[in-house]
Amino acid sequence: MYLRLAATRSPAFRDRTHFYGAAATLMRRILVDASRRRKACKRGPNVVHVELNEGLVPGASVIDFEELDRALKRLALQDAHQALIVELRFFGGLSIQETAAELRISEATVKRDWVVAKAWLMRELHG
Repeated sequence: MYLRLAATRSPAFRDRTHFYGAAATLMRRILVDASRRRKACKRGPNVVHVELNEGLVPGASVIDFEELDRALKRLALQDAHQALIVELRFFGGLSIQETAAELRISEATVKRDWVVAKAWLMRELHG
């Protein structure tokens, strides 16, 4: 991931939030691209197993990254802030505290938006 991030045209970041946002977005792209490659294999689609310690969907351990990517794009149209929190937490691996510090908002706001975004995504991904 670092090599792809460093290979961008202008890897100068305004601040830590900009860096973490770029890294989370890049991780999202890498996972979606890998999912697409696996599905395009001649042997047929392979399921990508991702174990989640604090996943987006309770009880789910398999994520379809393409489907998640489409759902996150729809979420961003409704609430870009919640979509950013999902990217930082899920793809960037930041904790509640780290996300709050990076976005300069309260931990309570991050927790609230994280819960709402997870519920919205669960409905989008699983009806």
